[in-house]
Amino acid sequence: MKILVSACLLGENCKYNGGNNYSKKVVEFLKGHEVTAVCPEMLGGLGVPRKPAEIVDGIVMNEDHTSVDQAFRKGAALALDQALDRQVDMAVLQSRSPSCGVRKIYDGSFGNKLIDGQGVFAAMLKQAGVKVVDVEEL
Repeated sequence: MKILVSACLLGENCKYNGGNNYSKKVVEFLKGHEVTAVCPEMLGGLGVPRKPAEIVDGIVMNEDHTSVDQAFRKGAALALDQALDRQVDMAVLQSRSPSCGVRKIYDGSFGNKLIDGQGVFAAMLKQAGVKVVDVEEL
């Protein structure tokens, strides 16, 4: 099976704060599969570390209310191209991210409140017909 995965889940230090979300469970799940690791935010030109971002009224914004929407959407489109070019069967994505959140994202208040919703990349994958799994579902 061909699986796309959020790079942070494999230990790449691409998270906004310079860290990662390494998951032994994901690494075990991926054994024996063809893996493509992506970080849409890095592909969009955002550096590490970077200011936290959330989706505010449909626009990805930093906590100082500067739009980073264009970079998020550019990166998501480039990551989607990789997924489609490699004909992935599914994607395993990081929870709550404004890029990769599958079921829940932060509400845009920067107060750690979650709402039902999807990150930019997760939504693009779903729209393209790729099966998307939240890491917490593994």
